[in-house]
Amino acid sequence: MVILAVALLLAVPGGTWAQASQTAAREPGGANLPAQKIGANDLIAVSVYDAPEFTRTVRVGADGLIRLPMLRRRLRAEGLLPAEIEGAIAEALTAEQILVDPAVTVTIVEYHSRPISVAGAVKNPTTFQAAGSMTLLEAVTRAGGLSPEAGPEVLVTRSQPGPDGTLAALTRRIPVKALIDSADPEVNLRLSGGEEVRVPEVGKVFVVGNVKKPGAYPVEDTSETTVMKMLALAEGLAPYAAKQAYIIRRDDRTGAKHELPIELRKIMQRKAPDVPLVANDILYIPDNSGRRTGLAALDKIIMFGAAAATALIYGVAVR
Repeated sequence: MVILAVALLLAVPGGTWAQASQTAAREPGGANLPAQKIGANDLIAVSVYDAPEFTRTVRVGADGLIRLPMLRRRLRAEGLLPAEIEGAIAEALTAEQILVDPAVTVTIVEYHSRPISVAGAVKNPTTFQAAGSMTLLEAVTRAGGLSPEAGPEVLVTRSQPGPDGTLAALTRRIPVKALIDSADPEVNLRLSGGEEVRVPEVGKVFVVGNVKKPGAYPVEDTSETTVMKMLALAEGLAPYAAKQAYIIRRDDRTGAKHELPIELRKIMQRKAPDVPLVANDILYIPDNSGRRTGLAALDKIIMFGAAAATALIYGVAVR
């Protein structure tokens, strides 16, 4: 009998603890994300002590309001911290004489109002919710890091209230070298949601015409991108290249294209300064058609002369 009594005493608390654990696991506030200001479409968990009819998850409406059972009016949740909405719910329950001195707890289950988008020259463009403050480098890492086509800057755009109260987009340019190579904490911005991170592709210069390896070559540093450097990347001039080349450049404001002639031979002979190039320039090296025609005619004369000489020798030999 004593053994049976002890077994019953042990079984009852154990069963009660197991039930309590299962109840806690089902509790709406089980997923408690870092407390930040609540926004539209966020999912919050409301728990009122000793009032299970009010314990539930509530989705914040697009207008920033929430509705709880038995309350006549909807409550504003957007822009409030969880502790602030706790006080608002307790005040509403008391004012409408539903509960006396209620103990309210509000936690965040899901954030849907704090998106951070990472797009452009990254390996896996993505959009995710900021569950707490994070750094720019962490956001780029979540997108798989930079792709090989990434340019020298990262653009971070966030909306800030202007003098008249309207939201204005503010874009900051972050050098990739300072962010990743130098690990400068000053440029590793803190993101809290609502930011757009864009990584533009590196600019390119297009080399076409009489070069050995035509193609598009990246412009990593505009101060060092010149005609001679692009010719080196294109493995030099092909035969019959003209002495004069052209840079075809587009005006970003008007969209018109302009041809800028350059004395290619003089640059290569160091008789003229090297010419800088900018992104989207087209370096065109035309064909020296006159020279090619002259060489072709010379080849024909040589071939004709060789054939005539062979015929003459053959005729003499026959005689």
